[in-house]
Amino acid sequence: MKVKKYVAPSMPEALDKVRSEFGADAVILSSKAVYTGGFLGLFKKRNIEVVAAIDPESNKPRPIKQQRVEQVTEIRKPESTHSNKQQQIMIEELRSLRKWMEKTADETEQRFPAAFQSVKEHLMSHEVEEEVADQLISITLDQNQADDLTFQEAKKKTKQQLEALFTRENCGAIQFEQKFIHLVGPTGVGKTTTIAKLAAKSMLKDGKKVALITTDTYRIAAIEQLKTYSNILDIPLEIAYTMEDYQKARLKFQAYDLVFVDTAGRNFRDPKYVAELGKVVDLEHDVETYLVLSATTKAQDLLALYDQFKSIPLKKLIFTKTDETSTYGALLNLVSKKKIGIGYLTHGQNVPDDIKAATPSLLANLLIDLDDHDV
Repeated sequence: MKVKKYVAPSMPEALDKVRSEFGADAVILSSKAVYTGGFLGLFKKRNIEVVAAIDPESNKPRPIKQQRVEQVTEIRKPESTHSNKQQQIMIEELRSLRKWMEKTADETEQRFPAAFQSVKEHLMSHEVEEEVADQLISITLDQNQADDLTFQEAKKKTKQQLEALFTRENCGAIQFEQKFIHLVGPTGVGKTTTIAKLAAKSMLKDGKKVALITTDTYRIAAIEQLKTYSNILDIPLEIAYTMEDYQKARLKFQAYDLVFVDTAGRNFRDPKYVAELGKVVDLEHDVETYLVLSATTKAQDLLALYDQFKSIPLKKLIFTKTDETSTYGALLNLVSKKKIGIGYLTHGQNVPDDIKAATPSLLANLLIDLDDHDV
């Protein structure tokens, strides 16, 4: 691989130099501002230093007829049978940095060094809001010397900052401290199945004495589904049509360690929903309330959902259907902007298996995609 350093007054001029010598197959390894000239340390001139590379095996550079970098072909995997992990990392970095160069060829200034700009683009491809991504990268840069970091190193530094953020907001397995555990949320997100998973885990793995209450009397199917789970798990179930029914069920289950309460979904856009919910269940005494959301919901709709339920004292979030999406930026948006943690992620219908604690490490991996994950 041929590597060369270029210095120019601006990024477009530096890229013009790269294209004129290396052609469209060139990749940017790093870029930074440098100051040259001056007198006695004063009046130095600001320039952009770009380190570019070209694979000597690639085709000879073609004349560039357009100002914008042309679309280039994929870098081929080395044909050597002795390819190692380091070569694969290099290929990944070259691909990512090439994409960054193509997107930013016409920009005179870059807010972040090249490697971190690529990390930002990666996060935004996961539907992380630009404001949230900028804040995360800025904090990461404040804590690291970043000019000479590779793309892979920048991802690792950003992952560390993500883990710190999720740790601060107390993401991870829920240690239920109250007797009555309420799950609220919009219709169709899987609250009933999630309750069955939590009840089974608490009973089978934690050795708790568990009972169920449902106030979701709007859907016969929901009642029948919870009855099926209660029969399979051999735990009692009470159906509450009114606040009086609910209070009677609470008294009946006073000797139990945990009582999981399933609430009606309804339409979250109905302003009467939360008010009506408070008429059926007690949201203040000896309870913990968790908001259940689907990971497949649009990012902006998730923020609207949270705002609809924010009048309820929410302990944490639980996300369902994480196996039905490949973008997880909305989770970071909520944690960062609403300052609330995530307790669990669910990823299927199997009770009690398809549920995982939303640890800071798992959440960071979902977003930064450093390690293999199975969610």
